[in-house]
Amino acid sequence: MSTTIGPAYEHLFRKGVPAAAPRFTGFPKYNFIGGHNDPTMLPVEALADCAAAALRREGASLSLYNLGHGPLGHRGMRDLVVDKLRRHRGIETTREEVLLTSGSLQGLDLVNSLLLERGDTVLFEELSYGGAISRVRTLGVEAVPMPLDAEGIRMDALSDTLDALKARGVMPKYIYTIPTIQNPTGSILPLERREQLLKLARAHGVPVFEDECYADLIWGGQGIGHDVPPALYAMDPGQVIHIGSFSKTLAPALRSAYAVAPWPVLARLVALKTDAGSASVEQMLVAEYFSKHFDSHVAALSGVLKDKLDVMVEAVEREFGSAAECFIPKGGIFLWIRLPPEVDVRKLVKPAAERGIAFNPGPEWAVVPDSASSLLRLCFALPSKDEIREGVAAFAKVCFEQTGIPARSGNIRNAG
Repeated sequence: MSTTIGPAYEHLFRKGVPAAAPRFTGFPKYNFIGGHNDPTMLPVEALADCAAAALRREGASLSLYNLGHGPLGHRGMRDLVVDKLRRHRGIETTREEVLLTSGSLQGLDLVNSLLLERGDTVLFEELSYGGAISRVRTLGVEAVPMPLDAEGIRMDALSDTLDALKARGVMPKYIYTIPTIQNPTGSILPLERREQLLKLARAHGVPVFEDECYADLIWGGQGIGHDVPPALYAMDPGQVIHIGSFSKTLAPALRSAYAVAPWPVLARLVALKTDAGSASVEQMLVAEYFSKHFDSHVAALSGVLKDKLDVMVEAVEREFGSAAECFIPKGGIFLWIRLPPEVDVRKLVKPAAERGIAFNPGPEWAVVPDSASSLLRLCFALPSKDEIREGVAAFAKVCFEQTGIPARSGNIRNAG
């Protein structure tokens, strides 16, 4: 394939453009990265039937932008979001306060576009979604880390930081938090801390940006209970902007997600959305399938994912022993692992890749990268159980060859 594109263009690129993306060469044999899901749990035949039914019923509306339903997106899918959030996250809202987005990443970009300017400050959990951290830094925004413990963000640290920033005349633009199945640690913020967080946010006049992309995948069933408090948006909708996704419960490739906010905020997000509407066939499909099968599908998927997590924890314990500390998540698709402090996981990325192993190094998920140099994240959703066992064993061998670690015994810790 020719790489010639005529005149040299690099001198025309704007300042700060991201580095060039590498060519895609396929997935590695042991793929423990990203937010992929279990391909065996994708209901292909049911989705085909749903697609046919939805297209026959409302396909003619594809001749209209947004199906003629307006810029918020497909009405049926927004009704699905309203019902799901009411039953499982305690949120009382209407379809007119739901904006459908092309993945939660678009929701994140829209909120950043609405609120952030170069030189602003935002507060992050010290370990957080790497895509959110990198985006604010690209915008020239300072990310201030909030210490975590096994239950999530520490309220004493949040209070002290807000007071210190106020004394300097700095008003953070938002507090970004993943309170329910935190990424990457897998913890769930307790109800008391949620109440304290909202109280602090109100006292300082700082919005809360709540990301609940993994909140539907909780071990032991859905719904609000002792171990699963309501969403922050349910507790104070005037203080919170909420985003969620169907990528982790149905299919990442469908790029179906949503943002929820009071209309004065949502109206501005709509005005910033420049794609003339997210893909409508995908919205039809998700609405058709999940309006009938959401609870049963998610329960079955969660059971499969929990089994895979157990296999991965057993494999890590067997191969690494006391050299690895696992933070057992309460749901989701990731296992967060700490290796001995002398190990810098960034130095393992290349030799692991050469053996067909891909993993997420901890520094990519930390506001202060060097603080997570011995941490890593493994996704257990995509690989089979055999691939998990084989891949963890292969990774342990790479680690031993590069560092002399692991030694074998056991050390497993619960997240929360």
